[in-house]
Amino acid sequence: MTGHEGKITVVGIGADGMAGLGQTTRNELLSATVIFGGPRQLDLLDPEVTAERRAWPSPLLPALPTLFDGLPDVHVVASGDPMLHGIGATLIRLFGRDRVAVLPHVSSVTLACARLGWSVQNTEVISLVNAAPHTAMRLGGHAIVLSKGADTPRTLARLLTEARRGQSEFTVLEQLGGPAERVTTMTAADWNAAAPDVDALNVIAVRYVPDLRIGAALPDTAFAHDGQITKQHVRAVTLATLQPRPDQILWDVGSGSGSVAIEWCRASGGRAVAFESDDVRRERIINNVTAFGVRVDVRGAAPESFADVPAPHTIFIGGGLTRPGLFDACFDALESGGRLVANAVTAESEAFVVQLYSKLGGDLRRFQHYHGEPIGGFTGWRPALPITQWTVVKE
Repeated sequence: MTGHEGKITVVGIGADGMAGLGQTTRNELLSATVIFGGPRQLDLLDPEVTAERRAWPSPLLPALPTLFDGLPDVHVVASGDPMLHGIGATLIRLFGRDRVAVLPHVSSVTLACARLGWSVQNTEVISLVNAAPHTAMRLGGHAIVLSKGADTPRTLARLLTEARRGQSEFTVLEQLGGPAERVTTMTAADWNAAAPDVDALNVIAVRYVPDLRIGAALPDTAFAHDGQITKQHVRAVTLATLQPRPDQILWDVGSGSGSVAIEWCRASGGRAVAFESDDVRRERIINNVTAFGVRVDVRGAAPESFADVPAPHTIFIGGGLTRPGLFDACFDALESGGRLVANAVTAESEAFVVQLYSKLGGDLRRFQHYHGEPIGGFTGWRPALPITQWTVVKE
């Protein structure tokens, strides 16, 4: 609960300052007594605004619940549309929509799309304000990336170049809507090489090439691996069993190359934690995660590394199933209704999951697929190793 009972009015403002605001919004600011905002937004206010100006504290989020205590109605200025990765949604969540009024301005996303001729509804929006730069990596399509500051374009261009996607069209739009607006287009590789100085107020428009988007499970060659990988066809079946859902967390135990964790994130937009005991494989998982731009937290061996990790909605065990204590620790980590899927390849792990099936129920399946290969002038079938898959939902 918060102690502030007054009204909070959030006003969006562009790089052109109050000149770009309608009369109703201008009047709101002129009537204000206290205005909060970032230094850049506060500096955009005209001298006619007589309200006390207070810059946000740092860090902001811990201070917000009590920041307005003892004050009457307060105003907040924010860049563009405060409801698009902005302070508006945060204030509504804390104080309730009945006490927070939002007067949005044209967003930087809309302005960027207008400059480029992109339709807003077909453009992905990615925020790097509070996210790692690699989360803006994509296999194709186009996106507007909201920057954290002046260094963001250089960092993203470098990541794209290192991932062999340096030919992506890379446009940096600075001070959109203001008198100092500037739009610069290069390839990501050229931007990485030139590293031009940019204004801290910028967004990046990226058209990702080559376009490698694949709706189904990716081929094994899409991942760096040493053979310890859930193969593509088995991975497709495994993903169908895992049932990825938005905003849920997967634990990928015995991750190998990280392929299942990465596919989970691609399919759901959710997050994953990959547990892998081998140092070299962990580094390989990190490289794969960076290349795909997904949110996977890479940890050490299971179950020793389970501490201080977000609780899972679903767990996949792809390796180490027979390790003493591993299954019990995984099952204990699941809440009621959580799903666990285990793939067994060896005779020992298969026997283990059969015992678990007898004890806990669930679904037990066995898969085997064959590859057609030449035999002399003819074609024969070569079997892959069979996979026993056990699925259980915790009661």
